[in-house]
Amino acid sequence: MAEMKFYKIQEYVEALRKRGMFASCELYGKEENVIRNLTYNSKEVSEDTLFICKGAAFKPVYLREAVGKGAVCYISEKVFELEAEVPYILVKDIREAMSVLANLFYNNPWEDLRLVGVGGTKGKSTSVYYMKAIVDDYLEAQNKKDSAVISSIDIYDGKSKVESHITTPEAVELQQHLRNALDCGMEYAQMEVSSQALKYHRVDDMKFDVGIFLNISEDHISPIEHADFEDYFSSKMLMFGKTKTAVVNLDADYIDRILEEAKAAEEVITFSTKDSSADYFAYHIRKEGNETRFSVKCEAFDEEFILTMPGLFNVENALGVIAAAVKFGIPKEYIHSGLLRARSSGRMELYASKDKNILAIVDYAHNKLSFEKLFSSMKEEYPDYAIVSIFGCPGKKALIRRRDLGTVAGQYSKKVYLVAEDPGYEPVEDISEDIAQYVEAQNCPYEMIEDRGEAIKAAIESAEGKTLLLVTGKGGETRQKYGSEYLNCPSDVEYVKKYLAEYDVRKCEE
Repeated sequence: MAEMKFYKIQEYVEALRKRGMFASCELYGKEENVIRNLTYNSKEVSEDTLFICKGAAFKPVYLREAVGKGAVCYISEKVFELEAEVPYILVKDIREAMSVLANLFYNNPWEDLRLVGVGGTKGKSTSVYYMKAIVDDYLEAQNKKDSAVISSIDIYDGKSKVESHITTPEAVELQQHLRNALDCGMEYAQMEVSSQALKYHRVDDMKFDVGIFLNISEDHISPIEHADFEDYFSSKMLMFGKTKTAVVNLDADYIDRILEEAKAAEEVITFSTKDSSADYFAYHIRKEGNETRFSVKCEAFDEEFILTMPGLFNVENALGVIAAAVKFGIPKEYIHSGLLRARSSGRMELYASKDKNILAIVDYAHNKLSFEKLFSSMKEEYPDYAIVSIFGCPGKKALIRRRDLGTVAGQYSKKVYLVAEDPGYEPVEDISEDIAQYVEAQNCPYEMIEDRGEAIKAAIESAEGKTLLLVTGKGGETRQKYGSEYLNCPSDVEYVKKYLAEYDVRKCEE
């Protein structure tokens, strides 16, 4: 692995010019200055920083702070009045330029990693962790470092492990994480690829060795995300042009168009649980005890695999990952062992009271497709249990979720609890009332309790007979977004464990 090379200001200008993004510059004779730090956060500026002025919330005071800390040049879409002569580079589109800057600064680290990208509306994080489990088992057998992961749950790059706030980081952070992985001796990385990342150029200038496309359903439509479904769909399809081998789910809606778009990849491999002509076909899918068993037929083999993570719908996620693992030449034994132990924090985590009268599943399900899969699968897997659901929706985003989630939950649930879920600047009561009208339309009773812990406690204390709690949206996350701040809080997992334990104590005392 080559040591990271640092570039001069003029070399950044040339890189932008080559890509047609350069507008103008004034370098005040500092062309030869070497850039040793790249950031858009004034708090992270150090000597020899190239500072990026980006975002609707950007203020000139951030640039002044950056210059005071050692920024030697800034890049922007406009010139700012400063007390001193500070070199600047103007570009046509700062978001598009960020990818070029990040890849140049971090020396295109993805080129030296075996990189898997996972796209789709539902199942990205689960698939990423299935892939990681398989790859890590394979690497461990060779006494090699484990693999990196970038997901909506957390990020692990060998140097740090942090909780995520967005699915795919901005280009600067993304390339930094991949560089960290490379510097730590990692060979593999797997990541979620969001529609926002594709639309706003976060993954430009890079190529996935394998890109898994799972499914598509209406989501993330709002004034600050995607204007309509076509914008969302078109953004998702951009992943194929950044992919060497596309692994595509034939069971996805709009599959004819998806396959047409997938031709932008160098190779296309298909998988399905319904179409036996797929390159990877799963059949004889069933639940046995706490295991999901299914057989896979492909050119390389025809045999059974086992998942211990709940949810029959996870077979689709596993199937795409199996295809990716075979493409990488990973032996079957590690595919078997990885899938058998695979877990994703906050994904389909099952907890039970000692008397088994109350089961609780904590999951990140947060859109129409994931709700439909979750609720229908749980009704099939636990037919003797009445479903009680606990969820909310984010503020000012993905507004159609309120209709979709309220409708699905109302159809399947005995009762719904509406709670806070990253409300941002929107009052939780307003969000809950918006969802409630769709729950009520399904003749399902509901209760609005802002605090997630209090709602989980109330659901457990009022449970009658065999009850399955579906606690969705936040999973293992330990922060809630109010306004622009992320406030610390216990996770849904912690709440469920705490109140199930209290339930067990009460039952023992009765």
